[in-house]
Amino acid sequence: MGASDVIPGVSGGTIAVMLGFYDRLIAAINGIFSKEWKTHLRFLVPLGIGVVTAILLLARVIEWLFEHYPAPTQFLFMGLIIGVIPYLAKKSEMKYNFKPAHYVLLVIGAIIVASMVFFKSEETAVIQEITAGTYIMLFFSGFIASAAMILPGISGSFILLIIGVYSTVISGISNFQLDIIFVVGLGILFGIVVMSKVIKFFLEKYSSATYALIIGLVIGSIVVIYPGVPESTGLIIASVITFLLGLFFARVLGRIEYS
Repeated sequence: MGASDVIPGVSGGTIAVMLGFYDRLIAAINGIFSKEWKTHLRFLVPLGIGVVTAILLLARVIEWLFEHYPAPTQFLFMGLIIGVIPYLAKKSEMKYNFKPAHYVLLVIGAIIVASMVFFKSEETAVIQEITAGTYIMLFFSGFIASAAMILPGISGSFILLIIGVYSTVISGISNFQLDIIFVVGLGILFGIVVMSKVIKFFLEKYSSATYALIIGLVIGSIVVIYPGVPESTGLIIASVITFLLGLFFARVLGRIEYS
């Protein structure tokens, strides 16, 4: 999840779905303020450490991969995402529970995320002069991004890219600028808590409709991630290989988690 959260277009929520613990993640975040907080904390602490460690350690690696091998990297994640859709459909018992209205929701979810491709813009430069206003903007950027991040299919990093602070945040993480990491992290924390409560409510009250929307969001994210046809034969071959690897890993993980 941590590695995916650094990548514009790839959702940490999608990875949680793929690994089979999305429902538990939402329940644990909401349960942190309940009487069973110790149980939920035992799940969240190792997960949180893993996410933070991955972000801190892999920020530079992800930057390098996307700078030098963007297509094969994105095709890997495309394979992972496409590979998890059948298992997500199975988990939601799509064949038996979905009515026409649910398929409409699915299409709406896909269109919402896919339309984000039109908001792609050139990366803005790293903010050099940090002021009080900058900190406020970074906090709310983290809040908005994390609210998106926890939804499968919607990339928090992509939201940061649209807002125009992605380069600043990644630079802050890569260079261990503690002030930026703290402010953005605080915004992310608040956003996750708020959004998890919303998702938990809908999963409990409108399970099939929520899963229909989630599947749509995941499908739509494929359009956002798709980098186009690679320019050279070597990159095409590499992209095909990474795509198939993504499908393979998704299949293996799906068998483990959804069998």
